[in-house]
Amino acid sequence: MGRAEARRAQKKGSARSAKGKKPKKTGIRRFFTWKKLLAYFFGVIALGVGAFVALYLYVDVPKDGKHAAMAQATIYKLPDGKVLKRDGEFNREEVVFSKIPKNVQNAVVAAENKDFWDDSGVDLMGTSRGILKTVMGEGKQGGSTITQQYVKNYYLDQRQTVSRKVTELIISLKLKNKMSKEDILAGYLNTSYFGRNSYGVQAASHAYYNKELDKLTIEESAYLAALLQAPSSYDYATASETGKKLVTQRWNYVLDKMVEKNWLDKSKRQTMKFPMPRQPKLDSGLKGQNGYLYTLAKAQAEEILKKQGKTLSAGGYTITLSIDPKKQEQLEKSVKSQLWDKMDPKARKVDGHVQPGAVSVDRKTGHIVAMYGGKEWRTHQISNATREDFQPGSTFKPLIYASALENGSKTQDGKPINANTVYNGDSERQVQGPNGPIGYKPPNEDDVNYGPQTVEESMMKSINSAFAQMAVDVGLDKVKKTATDLGMNNDAPDFGAHPAMALGSMGQSPLHMAAAYATLNNHGKKVTPSIIKSITWKGQDVDLDNPIGGDAISRGAADGVTAILKSVVQKDGTGKVVRSDNYEVAGKTGTSDEDRSAWFAAYTPDLTTVVAVYGEDGNKHVPLYGAGGEPRVNGSGYPALIWNAYMSKALGDDPTAKFDLDTENGAATAPAPLPPSSAPPVTTAPTTPPPSTTRPPSSPPATKQTPSKPGKPSGKETKPTKPSKPSTPNTKKPTPPDTGGPGGPGDPGGPGGPGDDDGFHLP
Repeated sequence: MGRAEARRAQKKGSARSAKGKKPKKTGIRRFFTWKKLLAYFFGVIALGVGAFVALYLYVDVPKDGKHAAMAQATIYKLPDGKVLKRDGEFNREEVVFSKIPKNVQNAVVAAENKDFWDDSGVDLMGTSRGILKTVMGEGKQGGSTITQQYVKNYYLDQRQTVSRKVTELIISLKLKNKMSKEDILAGYLNTSYFGRNSYGVQAASHAYYNKELDKLTIEESAYLAALLQAPSSYDYATASETGKKLVTQRWNYVLDKMVEKNWLDKSKRQTMKFPMPRQPKLDSGLKGQNGYLYTLAKAQAEEILKKQGKTLSAGGYTITLSIDPKKQEQLEKSVKSQLWDKMDPKARKVDGHVQPGAVSVDRKTGHIVAMYGGKEWRTHQISNATREDFQPGSTFKPLIYASALENGSKTQDGKPINANTVYNGDSERQVQGPNGPIGYKPPNEDDVNYGPQTVEESMMKSINSAFAQMAVDVGLDKVKKTATDLGMNNDAPDFGAHPAMALGSMGQSPLHMAAAYATLNNHGKKVTPSIIKSITWKGQDVDLDNPIGGDAISRGAADGVTAILKSVVQKDGTGKVVRSDNYEVAGKTGTSDEDRSAWFAAYTPDLTTVVAVYGEDGNKHVPLYGAGGEPRVNGSGYPALIWNAYMSKALGDDPTAKFDLDTENGAATAPAPLPPSSAPPVTTAPTTPPPSTTRPPSSPPATKQTPSKPGKPSGKETKPTKPSKPSTPNTKKPTPPDTGGPGGPGDPGGPGGPGDDDGFHLP
């Protein structure tokens, strides 16, 4: 046998000897067999169970509720150290279980833990989920039972840590053997925070309905139960429109759960109406603007802490506001000199209906440096700076243009929309969609026809017909998205993607309009105005969200809007009253339907300020014709005058304050072309609107005007009501037969002097 054959024979022998044996695992694979993985799994479970048993034996139920006894005040102060408010005199009145009506018991159990009477006192899945979220840094996770919430309220603190959650779980398990369900529920109801500085359901009954606990109706009991989810935000008397909507939904949820548990008859449930709580008792220390500043700071602090799984009711916080005392003083003085000093309610009834509001934001930090909520918080607790029920009018138009630039939009005939794009500015011109007329033809202020106008000229003169067409060209959904991306409140009343949106027919607050304009001023980077500079708890800083976020829109689009808004002020636009030689200004006026609200929203390179003046008579929105002795109130009037008086002092005389714009869409380079010589002769739009189309100089129109809600258009097109016209010639030109976008014969006209603004009638 040769050597080759010998080697082959040897290999065959080796193969036979190895047959039937698996190769030996090497490296890390030898630690991960199925048997070993199962052993590891059960080992981890055993360790976890062992650790839990050890903790269960180690942790005892505390003898006293130390947290409740040691609750500290929360302090609200200005940067200079001045204290606005101390939330520390806790209003708590304990009541034994036998004195708690069944209605209240059932409502709270239905709201918070419908299986309370039968459960073990803990929600293992919810608590495990909460621990996992805490470990992952994702904040609070719901799922606690009433027993667990009572343990947290009475024995522990509000920190969201793993150790606190585990301790809560163990005490809750042990508590069911030491206390009856009745005593646990009574303890929970006596330690829970209901808002209005009320701790415990008895105090809450007096705070909201001014009655003893046993006198509460089922509806009222359900409202108090609903408050437990968000006490301050759900106070219906002072809540935002969103808060009112949410607490109403929560109230309905509580009653439905009571029906589900057979604690409430279904037929009786169907007849129940929401029980309006009384107005909150006034705090004598919150005079002037302090109440408005405190209320917003408290609401924003609660939102910040809620995201972190904490609660303001725990007490012990120091909240420093971002308000600049000097700027705040200047804003208050400006409102007084430019508005209140000109009002005389005894001589003119309408003067008693005037309500101003303002917000001033540092666009670099996002901090609110000054705010005006009303003349006196103790007599008018609705903040005019944050209320969402008045229309912003034409201050919305720059956001339409911002959307056009951001989306690279074109007119109906395919021309890019920029400052030089020409639109037909005739009043009541039919808005054209891709498939023809859409059944919407808004009038211009005083029915003035402007003919062909560039976008810049349309912004300067605030031409309704041009921007209604532009909004449709861009796409109403896109316009709304851009507006909310910039900072407008998507949940405000009647903020729908309908044609009237182009004229600012939705509800909105100065706070949210300041957010949108500050974002434009900040080159498109999102600004979410915050009144809170810092929060500390027992000397430790609480993490705050940065008011300056990422890009809401591109810098080119934002700076393009700023360029055109500079023309509204620097050229002969509706904002020219605030023109300054010391600093640049970009801004826009706004006046809502029938002069129920007037706005001026504008900014310098550093500071964004929005001022609004409303007409309010109780719960009604009313016109402001004749207020202060003026024929009408518009954005270029009191709001712009307040803005100018405040900003000139707040900024000082800094001639170096210039906008740093980086955009391909600057101001227009040329006016709109004149009508071609072949066009029929037309009458030039007047410099001052004729008597036939202006509102009377000192009184509202003779025809009865019914106050309207923020304008959602009906499906039917109706012509707006106008004052009767004398026999003077009408300046209105016939609408040229073109379709959409630019074009059409006409005369550019002019803005029409300081009284000419941008009010509108909703169809």
